[in-house]
Amino acid sequence: MVHKCPHHCQVYSRLQRLDELPDADLPPDVIVLSVFIHSQVTAEQLDRLPKLRLISTRSTGFDHINLQACRRRGIVVSNVPNYGENTVAEHTFALLLALTRKVHRCYERTVRADFSIEGLRGRDLYGKTFACLGTGKIGERVLRIAKGFGTRLLAHDVKPRPELAEDIGFEYVDLGELLRRADVLSIHVPYNEHTRHMIDAAAIARMPAGAIIVNTARGGIIDPQALIDALQSGHLGGAGLDVLEAETDIGEEAELLGSNYDVEALKSVVRNHALLQMPNVIITPHVAFNSDEAVERIIDTTIDNIHSFLAGSPKNVVAEPVKA
Repeated sequence: MVHKCPHHCQVYSRLQRLDELPDADLPPDVIVLSVFIHSQVTAEQLDRLPKLRLISTRSTGFDHINLQACRRRGIVVSNVPNYGENTVAEHTFALLLALTRKVHRCYERTVRADFSIEGLRGRDLYGKTFACLGTGKIGERVLRIAKGFGTRLLAHDVKPRPELAEDIGFEYVDLGELLRRADVLSIHVPYNEHTRHMIDAAAIARMPAGAIIVNTARGGIIDPQALIDALQSGHLGGAGLDVLEAETDIGEEAELLGSNYDVEALKSVVRNHALLQMPNVIITPHVAFNSDEAVERIIDTTIDNIHSFLAGSPKNVVAEPVKA
C-alpha cells in the first residue's frame, strides 16, 4: 500500500491500539490515519492527534472507530464498501463444508496415517433449508452459491430487496420463521447496537435440533455463552466462526490478568477458549476477507479514498464532521 501512496507515510505493523504508541512515536501533525479492524480508535486516542482530518479504514465495517467523537472533532471517516463479497462468501462455504463433511477431523486423522472412517459420516447440503441473515452484497453472493447446492433458500433483512429475491429464487421471512426453519444459518449483517447478541439463547432455541450456524460477519452478533450452551447440549450441530466476540483479547491473557484486569474481557477469553476446544466448531482467525484479489482491492480503494479527500472530494464517507 505504501508504495502506491505519493505522500509521506509511517507504518505501524500489528498495532492494536494507538495508546500502545508513546507520544514520541506519534507525529502530532498527522492529517490522515489508515487503520484496520483490529485497531481501536477511541475518543481518548483522537485527543493525541489534534490535526487529524481523515480516518480511512481498510474494511467495510467501522465499529472499531468512535464515529461520534470523529464527527465532533471534524474528522471524516471513509471505508471500503465493496472489495470481497465473493471472497467472504467463498470462505463462508469453506467453513460450512468443513463442518458438514467433518473435514477438520478427517485431516487430523490422516496426518497421523489413520485412514479409519468411524465417526466421520457427513451430511448433505442438498435439500436442506439455507437461511441467510442479511441480504447485502455478501449475503447476495452467499445466496447465489447456496442455490448451486440445491438448498431451499430463506432470508431476512430489515431492508428487503424483492427484485433480488425474484432473481435468485429465495423467500423473505420474518426473523422468527427464518430461525425456526434454518438447517443452516449464515450471518451477514453489520454489527451495531441493534444486532449485538441478535442471536441469543432465545433465538437459538427456535432453531431446529442439529442446525449449523456460520458467522463471517462480527463476533458480537452472537451471544457466545448461548452458543456454547447450545453446542454442549447438542441442540446445535456445529458452528463455523471466522469471528469471535472480543477476539483480540485471546492473545492478551497475561495483560488481562494484571492488577487492572477487566472481568468481562476475561470472561470473553474463557468463552472463546471453550469454543476453540469443541470438536463441532471450526474457527478461523478473521480471514474471510483475506484473498490476493480482495486485499488488492482494499489497498486500491483506500489509496483512492485518501487521494480524493486530499483533493477536496472525499468518497465512501461513513461519518462526516458535524456542521456548525
